[in-house]
Amino acid sequence: MKAKITLKDIARELEVSISTVSKALKNSEEISRDTKEKVQAFARLYNYKPNNIAISLKNKRTKNIGVVIPDIVHHFFTTVIRGIEKYANARGYNVIVCLSEESFDKEVINMEMLANGSIDGFIMSLSSETQQKGDYNHLKEVTEQGIPVVLFDRITNEIECDKVVIDDELGAYMATKKLIEQGRKKIALITTDDYLSVSKARTVGYKKALTEMGIGVDESKILKLPTMEMDEAGIKTFLETQELDAVLCVNEIFAVYSMRLAQKSGLRIPEDISFIGFTDGVLSKYANPSLTVVAQHGEKMGEMSAQMLIDKVESEEDEETYQTKILEPTLVIRDSIVH
Repeated sequence: MKAKITLKDIARELEVSISTVSKALKNSEEISRDTKEKVQAFARLYNYKPNNIAISLKNKRTKNIGVVIPDIVHHFFTTVIRGIEKYANARGYNVIVCLSEESFDKEVINMEMLANGSIDGFIMSLSSETQQKGDYNHLKEVTEQGIPVVLFDRITNEIECDKVVIDDELGAYMATKKLIEQGRKKIALITTDDYLSVSKARTVGYKKALTEMGIGVDESKILKLPTMEMDEAGIKTFLETQELDAVLCVNEIFAVYSMRLAQKSGLRIPEDISFIGFTDGVLSKYANPSLTVVAQHGEKMGEMSAQMLIDKVESEEDEETYQTKILEPTLVIRDSIVH
């Protein structure tokens, strides 16, 4: 007996769409009797059971959206939720938010729990552990059952779905170029390992600016931390062993902590050393000095993600087409660089 089949398998075998299979199994009047009988007989023969992640298909249009984010420490994710809520509520949808806390297992459990509680679709940013493992089967199961998914910020090309990202490479390129134009030549990058899609793109942008502007890349000036979690000892050791005149950080928390260390060691900001971070959050605004940032437009990203998801949920189209929307970053100049 076949181990476990999905809606996609049935659709492929019978040469119909996933949507047709789903409707036939639910006895929809939209499907011809002949097709319904064929689909239902095939499903019985292979002992088809809806995946528990896909239970929500039974109650389509619950007007609930499931959102799974890696953490709420970083201001960026709270702004994305605000954008999702604003747009979804205006269209009559509720938003249920879960945290994966950067854990693969928790991400999978959240998805199962949300779908069992009946949702129409998912908006997600992948946990660092999921990107590290490169295991996206839980997402594949969901999309194969016909549940729409929109990935934002931390995405993967392994999954066919709608995506919303900022041009991370361009953001880091703009920031690094700005520092070089101000005469900085010893520019460090404090980031995370390349398995995180955003960090990989930002590292590429940083290196591109250095190469283009004739400075060249010095790998010893790049600190790659294992996750977005604060590593005080790691950052402290790195800054103490480097001679720098500027630092670009992959988030605002790393940047604000690095500024404090520089000040403690007697350096003046921005006269002796400049700092730029990613995310235009509360920390950046009220840091001393205020932090220059690459704004990621989280609220706009949230609105776009919600719009793409709800449009997909409400679409009558059988033909699946996916798009990736790329937002342009903005450099917000404050007192941590010369201006």
